[in-house]
Amino acid sequence: MFTQIISSIGMAFQALASNKMRAMLTMLGIIIGVGSVITLTAIGQGASQDISNRINSMGTNILQIDPGPTTFGGVSSGAGGSVHLTDKDVEALKRSIFVKESEPSVDTRAQVIAANANWSTRILGTTPNCLVIRNYLVDYGSTFSVADSRSARKVCLLGKTVVTNLFGNNIDPLGRGIRVKNIPLTVIGVLKEKGANSNGQDQDDIIIVPMGTAQKRIMGTMWLDDIFVSTVSSDQTQAAIADVTEILRQQHKIIPSSNNDFRVRSQVEIAQAAQKSTETLSDLLRSSAIIALLVGGIGIMNIMLVSVTERTREIGIRKSIGAKSFNILTQFITEALTLSLVGGILGVILGYVASSVISTSNGWNLIISGSAVSLAFGAATAVGLLFGWYPANKAARLNPIEALRRE
Repeated sequence: MFTQIISSIGMAFQALASNKMRAMLTMLGIIIGVGSVITLTAIGQGASQDISNRINSMGTNILQIDPGPTTFGGVSSGAGGSVHLTDKDVEALKRSIFVKESEPSVDTRAQVIAANANWSTRILGTTPNCLVIRNYLVDYGSTFSVADSRSARKVCLLGKTVVTNLFGNNIDPLGRGIRVKNIPLTVIGVLKEKGANSNGQDQDDIIIVPMGTAQKRIMGTMWLDDIFVSTVSSDQTQAAIADVTEILRQQHKIIPSSNNDFRVRSQVEIAQAAQKSTETLSDLLRSSAIIALLVGGIGIMNIMLVSVTERTREIGIRKSIGAKSFNILTQFITEALTLSLVGGILGVILGYVASSVISTSNGWNLIISGSAVSLAFGAATAVGLLFGWYPANKAARLNPIEALRRE
């Protein structure tokens, strides 16, 4: 049996070598199909990993509580219109068994001035603990303290985008002064880069100041724009949402028939929605590549049918000297498999090269997994069997007498 398989492979290569150009053009569909499967899957998996990293950079096990809508005279303010979130809510949430940390946050946008440069950016007022919850890390310099927030100390941390636009790439901003709404602030630290978040917003285009400084000196308000809560574990996110909602309804004295004046959002939910979107995208990309493989398979079947027609007399001679239908079937299936497998190997090489070129030229993070290569190669093999079977079966069923009469 093994000898017969080796013999069939040798005959397949001889038959294909006799028509090199036709064999190469036939394999082209498989090469492109396999290369497409690998490249498009790499793009999809790279996008999924990139979104996952961006969401993780926003902090893990996080609940974000925003002001909800208010209604005055029958007119709704829309999301964010309420001014009911306060420091008392922050303290009340810390009593929940599902809450690890609860920290306040306020933010606004302002024009920032440093010497001759100016830049419009986001100003975030928060606490040292909230920096930890939201995964803001200091690259160099130092952070502020709880005492700095209580005393409304005029210090700040800068994101890399702000540093670049206010001071350039060659100037150390530590100890230098900036002005926000005519309030002088001293730069005490520079934040590590986080890149864009899942919404495409630049997380490095930011200035962070102590909570007291933002409320008393810059914004002149005492309510909160957000409360950030870290849950005990991601598995208890839904329980934490329910408990947080109940606590805040009690704090705000909301009657059962009334809507919440706040909104609770989970990073886990955002992550799951983003992952589902990228998985759908990956499936669509893979489906497109599989279609290319099927087109290549049709090409194999077409050429194999032509080959059977051209070699009808050869089939008749082989049958007349003792070859069985199974031998003929094996020979032509082997030829179809050889076309698809050689095309698959070249397609894998094409996929690696194309992924490397796309990654380098566009700066994308492409991930080529073993499963993608296995999928592509397996699909190529299946295509060879599927589309090679009919021509091979047709050849095996030829009547030797009729075949010998063919010119």
